[in-house]
Amino acid sequence: MAQSQYPEINYEEQDLAVPPPTLISTAESFEKKGNSWYVISQLPSDLAVTVDDVTFYVHKYPLLARCGYLEQNALQPSISNPGFELKLQSLPGGAEAFETVVKFCYGLPVSLSPRNAAPLRCAAEFLDMSEELEEGNLISKTESFLTFVVFSSWKDSITVLKSCQGLSPWAENLQILRRCCDSIAWACQETTGEQSHWLNDVATLRIDHFKRIMTSMALKGLRPEFLGSCIMMYAEKWLLARNDVEIEGAKRHTNRRKELKWCIQQGRKREQEFENEEQRMILESLVGILPHEKEVISCKFLLWMLKMGVVYSISPVLIFELEKRAGMVLENASVYDLLIPNGEQGTQVKSMVDHTMYNVDSVQRILEYYLMNEEQQQTETHGKANISKLLDSYLAEIAGDPNLSATKFQAIAETLPHAARPCDDGLYRAIDIYLKAHPALSEHDRRRLCRVVDCQKLSVDACAHAAQNDRLPLRTIIQVLFAEQMKLRATMTRKQEAEDHSENSSEVQEDNWSSSKEDIKMLKVELEKMMTLIEELRRDYINLQQDCKKMKTNQKDLSGWILGWKKLKLFNGKINENENREGKEKEKRLSSIFRFRRRQSIS
Repeated sequence: MAQSQYPEINYEEQDLAVPPPTLISTAESFEKKGNSWYVISQLPSDLAVTVDDVTFYVHKYPLLARCGYLEQNALQPSISNPGFELKLQSLPGGAEAFETVVKFCYGLPVSLSPRNAAPLRCAAEFLDMSEELEEGNLISKTESFLTFVVFSSWKDSITVLKSCQGLSPWAENLQILRRCCDSIAWACQETTGEQSHWLNDVATLRIDHFKRIMTSMALKGLRPEFLGSCIMMYAEKWLLARNDVEIEGAKRHTNRRKELKWCIQQGRKREQEFENEEQRMILESLVGILPHEKEVISCKFLLWMLKMGVVYSISPVLIFELEKRAGMVLENASVYDLLIPNGEQGTQVKSMVDHTMYNVDSVQRILEYYLMNEEQQQTETHGKANISKLLDSYLAEIAGDPNLSATKFQAIAETLPHAARPCDDGLYRAIDIYLKAHPALSEHDRRRLCRVVDCQKLSVDACAHAAQNDRLPLRTIIQVLFAEQMKLRATMTRKQEAEDHSENSSEVQEDNWSSSKEDIKMLKVELEKMMTLIEELRRDYINLQQDCKKMKTNQKDLSGWILGWKKLKLFNGKINENENREGKEKEKRLSSIFRFRRRQSIS
């Protein structure tokens, strides 16, 4: 190391700040005793420097030669020991960095590495170890090491970035953080074959450093798909591993009710721990840097983050942002992805009756965002058909919740437009499950829920089930029978048209079609009988309502009660008789249809 040439020094003048060259290299080594460091030298130490409860007994002249901070701050005479004393508060890097600084000032060998480069650079800036005091001072050496060695390697840059923890605001003001993040961001373009290693190393950084790297990568125009994979891997490492929950889209997704309840219990338990604030900060930071392009982040991952956001009570603005993003790609979701736990979000639930197991309001908002996006893009209807199946399955899952009101259930069911459902079998199944789980539901609410179902869109099996379902209101059963009648009429019309077309095209098949005419006539007769049966049911229903009103007004008249019960019994008997008759007529009708189709296929 080159030594500066100093003029002759008068040792009696104690105020001189420039030491003689013979005193700079007086230290042979350092020795630690207890919580203190001592310079092994022939001259006694005359300066005690305290850093983080660690005391360094050194000579003041080697430090004065290269540290401008000591010149600017007057040394105080020591009370307990001969010489002077100095307390360095808030020194970047602490006692470990100052130990290296002392060795550098004494001319002892010092090794720079990515682990200690940033603390030494900040400590040198704090102590003002600039080139004005001596050429080749610590500021210039550490700066050269960072520029030419560290920032040319993304692995070393990650090591330096990790070492910057606790160096704020010095590392920020000296642009160490920015240069490290830029170096790591540029390196991801050059490490085509090592991107997996690069991702694993970047995922080990703190969230503030990771956020800066992602921002730098976005400004440099990197592909949004790559940014999305980085965010998903980081969330898997910092959120998924800590909560012991696995999701599909980052690792794999397990969809079961017990596991969801367990996840909620684990999340609420950890809210009482100190890690809750860190988890919330990580979630909010990751949501803030999500790429805005559609389908860059999977819907499963977005809904998983929404669940975690509800559990850890992140900002409502970010909750709405996740709901909006999930609504844009909702067609890729599954039923269990939508089972979002119902968190309070800063508001107290009025009663346990109002506290449902799942957050249906959030799902309703997601559906509304989806419909808004579909209207803007004017996409085809097959996507809405998939969403209708997803929604009907979701309704079937939440229908068993005893605290779910009929109003909320109906609101979710009516979120999709009427034309979006090609078939209402799934909706009917969900409503039937809800009626079964809520036996105390009023007749008015039952009618209101059943009005959501379009009986014209029910299949033959669903109509057969609904006609025998005692949980449905009588009016709904009549509507189902009427819808079945209309379907039979439409089928008969189509067959009549096909028959007419066949008669005009071929005279050879007249004998074969003669029998089909008889079948059609038979179907017409059965259809008239069905209409008569429905009309009788309607009249009996009206008479029964009138008798019930009379019985309420004349409760003391016993004969009125007996008459009402007889009519009720007669009505039930007639219903059973009509059901038996209807079953026989259905069997005849189906057999005639099968004969007609068989003859048609043979011809």
